[in-house]
Amino acid sequence: MRTLCRISVVTAWISLVCVASVYAQGTSAIPRLKKQGTATQLIVHNKPFLMLGGELGNSSASDLKYMEPVWPKLKAMHLNTILMPVYWELVEPQEGAFDFALVDNLLASARKNGLKVVVLWFGSWKNSMSCYAPFWVKTDQKRFPRARTTNGRAVEILTPFSDENKNADAKAFAAFMKHLRAIDGEQNTVVMIQVENEIGMIPTARDYCAEAEKSFAQPVPAELMAYLQKNKNSLTNELRQAWESAGMKASGTWEEVFGKGLSTDEIFMAWHFARYTNDVTQAGKKEYPLPMFVNAALIRPNYKPGQYPSAGPLP
Repeated sequence: MRTLCRISVVTAWISLVCVASVYAQGTSAIPRLKKQGTATQLIVHNKPFLMLGGELGNSSASDLKYMEPVWPKLKAMHLNTILMPVYWELVEPQEGAFDFALVDNLLASARKNGLKVVVLWFGSWKNSMSCYAPFWVKTDQKRFPRARTTNGRAVEILTPFSDENKNADAKAFAAFMKHLRAIDGEQNTVVMIQVENEIGMIPTARDYCAEAEKSFAQPVPAELMAYLQKNKNSLTNELRQAWESAGMKASGTWEEVFGKGLSTDEIFMAWHFARYTNDVTQAGKKEYPLPMFVNAALIRPNYKPGQYPSAGPLP
């Protein structure tokens, strides 16, 4: 039970390798990460920045009036940074028509109160679900397909097996990052970006939509197999055990390489969630290469994948 519940510890490298911030190339002016011995420092205005942060409520940043009583509280707490959502549905209410007025005003207020900002991009997924996707995405399930459970029921989760889903999110995120660079590239109010929020599949361990089923029956991607072979002596115990128990094959389908069970379902989903999120991340970084990261919903003791958000980048 413990092994199954902690399988995302095994697969966390998949999401983190694909999504975690890379050091900004070719610039020293914008916030960036810097290796200092065995530590990694956040550099802001060319100096190490110690973040004393607090996270806003999910809807607090959706209206300037909601934030009016919050700013004094943040200042009274002696914070220097806030973690603030930016909502895909509010910045792109109509496809291709962007409205960043709310974001601009929130950043102006943050500057006025002497606060730096970590933006939480509520795009395709927030707490597993796709509740912050725009209305035009939510209401067109044919174009923007959902994940499905074992009985074929669609859930309120955009499937990561759809390029249409991924490309729509990536375009919006890139537009946001381009705008952010234009309005904040010199002041550096925003110091980091969280891409998506608590990614994971529920209530089943993996997606059973048609494209997911097709992918699950195909060979494990060569990129992942090459990583396993190259790093087999340093893999986390759970991932190595899953691979070893199936014979440490050099190729094969997901079940041939990792065996049948929830752990394989979760490894499969972790790979595809990570690839999707990495593509969204890279689209944004092309416009403005701030440090970027992903977060995770923590599991409860003895919960199985699907009871907690399966395949998130759990610690």
